[in-house]
Amino acid sequence: MTTPTSDDYIVRAIRPDDWTAVKRLRLDALRDPVAHLAFLETYEDAAAKPDAFWQERAIGSGERSESARQIIAETPDGTWAGSVTVLIEEAGSEDWAGYPVERRQGHVVGVFVRPEHRGNGLIKTLFDAGVTWAWQQGAERIRLFVHADNTRAQGAYRKVGFAPSGVAVAFSKDEAESELEFVLERPL
Repeated sequence: MTTPTSDDYIVRAIRPDDWTAVKRLRLDALRDPVAHLAFLETYEDAAAKPDAFWQERAIGSGERSESARQIIAETPDGTWAGSVTVLIEEAGSEDWAGYPVERRQGHVVGVFVRPEHRGNGLIKTLFDAGVTWAWQQGAERIRLFVHADNTRAQGAYRKVGFAPSGVAVAFSKDEAESELEFVLERPL
C-alpha cells in the first residue's frame, strides 16, 4: 500500500448525520498514546456519553454552525483520517480558563490525525481549512493550547504557522503541569 498524500482526502465540515463517525473518531483519538496530554476528557467519560450528546455535537460544530466548525479528512473508502475543530471566541467574553477574550478569535481544539495518516501533510490541509473558516468568521487571530510535554504536537503546530505567544496556563488535569498558547495572527 502506498502512503496517501494530502490530496488523497476529501476535507469537509461534518454534517448532522455524521454523529456516529464523530463519536468513533473521538473515541479513537482518546486511545492515542498521548491522549492524556492532548485531550481534557478520558475515553471512559466520552464513551459513557449518550447518543444525544454526539448528535448535538455534530449539529453544533457542523457545516451550518457559525460558532464552531469540525473539519474532517475522509479517505476514498469513507474512513475518517483526522479532524480539527475551531471554536469562535467573542471579544468581551471569558475563555475556558476564565481569562478575558480581548478580540474575536478562533480557538483550535480536538486535533487528531490517525497514526497511519501522519507525516504526509494532512495536518496542514486540515489546519488550512480550519484557519480559512475562522478568517471567514471574522477572527482576528487563532489560538490553541498544547501541553508543555507534547513536543510532537508543538512541532506540528509550528509547521502549520502557529508560534508560542509566551502565555502558559495550568493544565486542568494537573495544575503542576502547564499548557502553552500558540497563536496565528491574521495576515494584514
